[in-house]
Amino acid sequence: MAKLLWKPSEERIKNSNIFKFMQFINDKYRTDFKEYRPLYQWSIENIPEFWASFWDYADIIYSRPYDTVVNDLNKMPGAKWFEGSRLNFAENLLRFRDDHTAYIFRGETQKTTKMSYAQLYDTVARLAKSLRQMGIAPGDRVAAYMPNMMETAIAMLAATSIGATWSSCATDIGPGGVLDRFGQIEPRVLFTVDGYFYKTKAFSSLSNAAEIAKGIPSLEKVVVASYTEEEPDITDIPNSVYFEDFLSKESGLEIQFEQLPFDHPVFIMFSSGTTGKPKCLVQGAGGILLNQLKELILQTDLKKEDVHFFITTCSWMMWNWMHTSLATGNTLLLYDGNALYPDAGAMWKLIQDENVTMFGTSASYINFIRSLGLKPGKDYDLSSLKEIWQTGSPLSPEGFEYVYQEIKKDLWFNSSAGGTDINGCFFTGSPTSPVYAGELQSPGLAMKVNVYDENGNPVVDKEGELVCEAPAPSMPLYFWNDPDNKKYKEAYFDVYPNIWRHGDFIVINSETGGATFHGRSDAILKPSGVRIGTAEIYNQVEKLEEIADSLAIGQSWAGDQRIILFVKLAEGHQLTDELKGKIKKTLRSKASPRHVPAKIIETPDIPYTHNMKKVESSVTNILNGKPVLNRDALANPESLDFYDNLKELQED
Repeated sequence: MAKLLWKPSEERIKNSNIFKFMQFINDKYRTDFKEYRPLYQWSIENIPEFWASFWDYADIIYSRPYDTVVNDLNKMPGAKWFEGSRLNFAENLLRFRDDHTAYIFRGETQKTTKMSYAQLYDTVARLAKSLRQMGIAPGDRVAAYMPNMMETAIAMLAATSIGATWSSCATDIGPGGVLDRFGQIEPRVLFTVDGYFYKTKAFSSLSNAAEIAKGIPSLEKVVVASYTEEEPDITDIPNSVYFEDFLSKESGLEIQFEQLPFDHPVFIMFSSGTTGKPKCLVQGAGGILLNQLKELILQTDLKKEDVHFFITTCSWMMWNWMHTSLATGNTLLLYDGNALYPDAGAMWKLIQDENVTMFGTSASYINFIRSLGLKPGKDYDLSSLKEIWQTGSPLSPEGFEYVYQEIKKDLWFNSSAGGTDINGCFFTGSPTSPVYAGELQSPGLAMKVNVYDENGNPVVDKEGELVCEAPAPSMPLYFWNDPDNKKYKEAYFDVYPNIWRHGDFIVINSETGGATFHGRSDAILKPSGVRIGTAEIYNQVEKLEEIADSLAIGQSWAGDQRIILFVKLAEGHQLTDELKGKIKKTLRSKASPRHVPAKIIETPDIPYTHNMKKVESSVTNILNGKPVLNRDALANPESLDFYDNLKELQED
């Protein structure tokens, strides 16, 4: 049985949105739900009724009601949702026009800028008019190469209010990586910026923006926001104009929200691109809106009084996800810069100063501050903080315990997992349920998830593939330039026909209903044919105080596969024979003899995607003599240089 870390109080349960939703369902269907698990079971047995009920509960704004909730629950891909309805994504996010704070922007310079919902509406209206005047229409692509700042969000809202399809990349991605993405979708407009700050030093991104603009023939306008300079020189960027000059000078405008079908494309997201050019995932406005609001309102419990802060960039789906929370009327804190500057406590000081109630972050961030021995609960006033929302990669039970020991005892730790492909979660939190060490609390409502073994049989309390047995509204409409759905079907449906195979290796706990994630199933190790999830190794190794991070790779060797473990050491430690012995002993006793690596090698850095996921595949390719096709997909591509031609890997 997993270790119980936290239980919500009765007061917290009764004040939660999901408790109110249970009452809503009870009144409507004469049920008697008081806990999450029975509600979840009902939601997967009555999928159309659930989504129809949530449509009403969330007060979705529309101009035409739907005819049917879903046409065929047995069809994946291709189920049609809420046919007949007409709505606009941005209209639902901009439902508030009051003086309540919509955005707080903070950068490394510590300057603070605020914007009310009324100011946000006015600015979006002005930008939308400018886009309409240049002829932007529904279905046109609008892209952004931008930091996590207000102008990026304003551009997204203006574009989607017209019905344009939005796509974004952060300025930490190189021009090659951006061209691999935007070059495929042919945007008409690009929003970009003059530069960014790193450790308070300004760096120009204008040369990158110029290279990108020159590499995309479809671009008619490049709109440049000023961040590091007041009037940067943009003459080298074709068709460029300053953001302030492009913005309509009129005020008091009403936004003409284009009324579009439920499945009108709203976002184009990108796969990580670590094995080739990124795949372009086209996502529907209504499906994204409905599913993200379900997660934000019911499974994250956001309310108007909340201050919501997520460490993210606009390359990660969490950027899209958090902006949908505007529909709740909450306040969004946008941060751009190094999360560890001027010191490792920077984000906790920000939480303290801005009275943050919900903090979103990654497992890698929690692991890093834990390796430093940081004690945020002791050093900062975290009285406002009610919830930490963690995702990106699996967090060990010790990582969960660290949160309760060193951050805050009475806190809801909401560990969630899903993907860019659905712009949401398969497993996530429930504010009315207990938290157990190392476990995600529950499957998301109406997500009919299961675990299959290698033969495609459902299993409980045993490791297997995460699958989804019924369609969900936010699954991709299609992949860009994939007319026969060939790439789409290969990505998710080739292994189990008509069943979504997500690519995660997990265990569902029959007692708690929670799930433990063991890493990507495509990163499974198979020494002597025995299947091992990489997270099983990380969970043991990274609890050692000497280890800051690690990477487990399968190397083809002598007709079999052997495990190579790379370790990034915590400050002040060396990889001695004694430490190697300690690692092996830990894995042998805590996991199994099969988990013990053939070699342990010190590395200066571990490769990560921009979505904060470890990249086993690139290093696996290097170790096995295969090319790495897209280094620009990594947040730190220079980390791969270490793994080339390692002499230790040529030896027994």
